[in-house]
Amino acid sequence: MQTSQGLVYSYLRFSDPRQAAGNSADRQAEYAKSWAAARGLTLDESLSLRDEGLSAFHQRHIKQGALGVFLQAVDEGRIPAGSVLVVEGLDRLSRAEPIQAQAQLAQIINAGITVVTASDGREYNRERLKAQPMDLVYSLLVMIRAHEESDTKSKRVKASIKRLCDGWIAGHYRGLIRNGSDPRWVRLVDGHWELIPERAEVVRFAIDRYREGYGADRAHALMQERGFDTSYLGISPQQIYRLIKLVALKGAKQISVDGEDFVLQDYYPRLLSDVEFDELQLLRGQRSRRRGKGAIPGVVTGIGITYCGYCGTAMTAQNVMHKVRSDGTLMDGHRRIMCMSYMNKGGCDVGGSCSVAPVERAVMSFCSDQMNLLRLQQPVGPSGDLQQGVMISRKHVVDLEAQLGRITEALALGEGDGVLPITFLRKARDLEEQLTAAKAKLHQEERELAGIASRQRPADARVWLDLAAGVNAQEVDARDKVRQLMIDTFDRIVIYMRGVVPEGRKAWYIDVLLISKAGQRRWLRVERKTGKWAAGVDRPD
Repeated sequence: MQTSQGLVYSYLRFSDPRQAAGNSADRQAEYAKSWAAARGLTLDESLSLRDEGLSAFHQRHIKQGALGVFLQAVDEGRIPAGSVLVVEGLDRLSRAEPIQAQAQLAQIINAGITVVTASDGREYNRERLKAQPMDLVYSLLVMIRAHEESDTKSKRVKASIKRLCDGWIAGHYRGLIRNGSDPRWVRLVDGHWELIPERAEVVRFAIDRYREGYGADRAHALMQERGFDTSYLGISPQQIYRLIKLVALKGAKQISVDGEDFVLQDYYPRLLSDVEFDELQLLRGQRSRRRGKGAIPGVVTGIGITYCGYCGTAMTAQNVMHKVRSDGTLMDGHRRIMCMSYMNKGGCDVGGSCSVAPVERAVMSFCSDQMNLLRLQQPVGPSGDLQQGVMISRKHVVDLEAQLGRITEALALGEGDGVLPITFLRKARDLEEQLTAAKAKLHQEERELAGIASRQRPADARVWLDLAAGVNAQEVDARDKVRQLMIDTFDRIVIYMRGVVPEGRKAWYIDVLLISKAGQRRWLRVERKTGKWAAGVDRPD
């Protein structure tokens, strides 16, 4: 065997990281050393490849591990021909389906590399297999056996996990279920999970900042300013968005086995109640459409509730960023608002754009004086059950909208052949009826909730007033918070840029219709330059 141009590699793999603490690693390493020494070769241990805790059955050692890197290097020709890869046995190399496992072995051999199974002294290379083709048959038999063993073990483990999950859901079992990872803010003490106080504090802080409307980058910066050590939690600006989706926040453990999902309630100590978690998910869905890429977040645009009064299409913002001042702000006239129809060159009879600043000032002033903010003043007493019902109803509406969207997309894909599946059409009509009923139910519940809140507490207009200066100064944090308040307070905002009765470009006012979550309809007539407003219950003349 020619090795003068190549190198000797060793590959060690354990499916369970606990094996590394035993004799598995030593045994596998010793095989490689012994094989190299018997042939007068020196094993370069700095080139040894280790995959600890990575399954060869699920191919994680290929997707995530050192062997995958090695195979890529083989493909790219970075492993010189004549090199030797020493493994304990072929089952260390792969436990995948035999045809896949043999393809991986062939990939290495075809690159001029010898694979040695030190446990039985067999060598696999092109010359040897050409001389003794039965070795190829033997390797296939070994791979079949390894796969079957792993497959049987996998089925047993999955069946056991399913039984434990069923037992937990039924209330018969309250022990540990080892599957997947556990949240980093808990620890196991005497067989029971408990919160790690300092880590739980960090998680709560991140969630609270998100609720307040902070972006991920700013929330993370605030955590750093507070001196929180987030390294062990893996919390980065991106990780915050992943954190808020975890059912572990409400104490649940989610397990998926063979496509079947289990949610184990009260498996971990809670950080959030069910209502708080549902609110957080609703907020997450709203926030996904909230903020554009502009340097100055809009207050009334980009939140999915603001529409043109003339054509009914959504309003969008236009920031003339090349006109930005040295302090990063824009003059009012360089922050514009227009309808999507006009922007796409058609559909709106009035069209054009106007400064968004007076609209922002008017709405901020109005809310500072008169609006009761349901999110900031959570109802108490008999409204608790109703609040949870609102959360459930909102989620139901979101789910129905998603289902209808998928059906609509499927129908659109089938338009080319001229035949629309009758079942799809029926399903779409059924979903539309359900959605209409669900929205009506949600609006009724929100009105009831608003009524209870208004009787219990006065409006907390101070929050809006305190943020008004920051909004006017174009501060990102203040504007982010107000965007969330807008979403929480209003169901719809309708803007007539040149008045309900359009007066052309010389119009001195902008008419704004505010429709609250509680069903209240209020008109604001806004002076175009100053943002001063006059209110009226009825439609302006």
